[in-house]
Amino acid sequence: MKKQPHHQSRRNFLKASGALGAFTILPSAGLFAQGRVARSANEKVNLAVIGIGNQGNNDRRIMLGSGLCNVVALCDVDMVSQHTYKARYEHGLAKAPADKAGDVQPHKAKGYTDFRVMFDEMADEIDAVLIATPDHSHFAATMLAISLGKHVFVEKPLAHSFGQCQRLIDNAARHPKVVTQMGNQGFSGANYFQFKAWYEGGIIKDITRITAHMNKRRRWHGWGTGVSEYPQDEMPDGINWEQWHDVVTAERPFSKRLHPQEWRSWYEFGSGCFGDWAPHILDSAHHFLQLGMPQSIQAKNIYGPNSSDLVFPQGTTIQFNFPARGPGLPACEVTWYDGTENTPSLEAEYTDSGEPELLKHPGKVLYSKDLVFKGGSHASPLQIVPRQKFMDMRETLPKFPQKNSNHYENFLLACMGEEQARSPFSISGPLSQVFNLGVLAQRFGCDLEFDAASRQITNHQAANVLLDPAPRPGWQEFYRL
Repeated sequence: MKKQPHHQSRRNFLKASGALGAFTILPSAGLFAQGRVARSANEKVNLAVIGIGNQGNNDRRIMLGSGLCNVVALCDVDMVSQHTYKARYEHGLAKAPADKAGDVQPHKAKGYTDFRVMFDEMADEIDAVLIATPDHSHFAATMLAISLGKHVFVEKPLAHSFGQCQRLIDNAARHPKVVTQMGNQGFSGANYFQFKAWYEGGIIKDITRITAHMNKRRRWHGWGTGVSEYPQDEMPDGINWEQWHDVVTAERPFSKRLHPQEWRSWYEFGSGCFGDWAPHILDSAHHFLQLGMPQSIQAKNIYGPNSSDLVFPQGTTIQFNFPARGPGLPACEVTWYDGTENTPSLEAEYTDSGEPELLKHPGKVLYSKDLVFKGGSHASPLQIVPRQKFMDMRETLPKFPQKNSNHYENFLLACMGEEQARSPFSISGPLSQVFNLGVLAQRFGCDLEFDAASRQITNHQAANVLLDPAPRPGWQEFYRL
């Protein structure tokens, strides 16, 4: 892509922002970075990917498959293992296996183990960034990307703490030409468009109670109850383990219980079942019902808690109490269930059989004074229950569009100025802050009172401190961007 001249030097930008550190991080004056759009159908978004294993690799392949982007850089703390092999091989950064030795690699990219170095060397070549690292390391890379004028797609939840989310919300607001999107993919599917049409059509209203649940087995189930300290394994060659910790203050020994995928089990690095799945279950309800922040969160039940305060419980029931917000938006209780032995039921009066039914698949039930809606996760649309109630209403229900860009295409098209991102940080940030609060209720196993005006937990000092933990030395600059 044709690039525009710089308006200020890289170092002057950092001096002005007060964030000059060991790395010369800078704002790009690239085509998309300045809020301009592609000139022709042949122009694509130049995408950098930070976190290229598992979910990041899946995201990368879908974005690349859209035909709307080029992947110009790959960044991961582990750039030598099988964990990241597929992404590296497809971009010419790993040798082909014997059965593919004659393959020609169609995509080229540069490889890095430190996103700061990547931006320092390639900022002018990058239009947008996909960030799919562990939860604890979303924040710094995202703050830097926004400050450099790069559009950014971040996997859910948006960040690991309430304060980090707020800084990302505020930073995105300061850069209105930067497109932001969180990876709650169902928010670009039927879940989103149906909820919008039914809410605007007056079908979904006066919701006073929501049950949300995900009761599948999680990674820490079983072993999590017996953990009293961080385990340690021999670290493989090639991992930038110091970089893996990112902003987290305490440095932990390498363990297969942390990398490559087990980090989600730990309070210090992950967000548990609630932070992982609730973005795919409660996103539309939180947005369209304008739930905002709860007044209180109750830890109704905690199953198999770990007294060492390290690993998430085996199951939890937590209830959020949201105040009334206006006509058709009364006070609302949202109750979350996780754990294989903690499955809620759909009440008998709303089932076709007339008997209570276990809610076996991840999803939610929304109760109003007139109607009850049952839905799944991700893009799954709602059903009015019992079925006879739906049959009586089906001819009058508002229609909604069935053919829309998916979440990845929506982001890339927004980068090109052709659509608006559906889950920008102004929407996904407050949603993620609800998850941050819920995790604290799980962690401390007690009721929390939250004051939305001051953004403080008023009845529990230790929980309040964890709303915004201080970063480790050397990473403070990202909190000042």
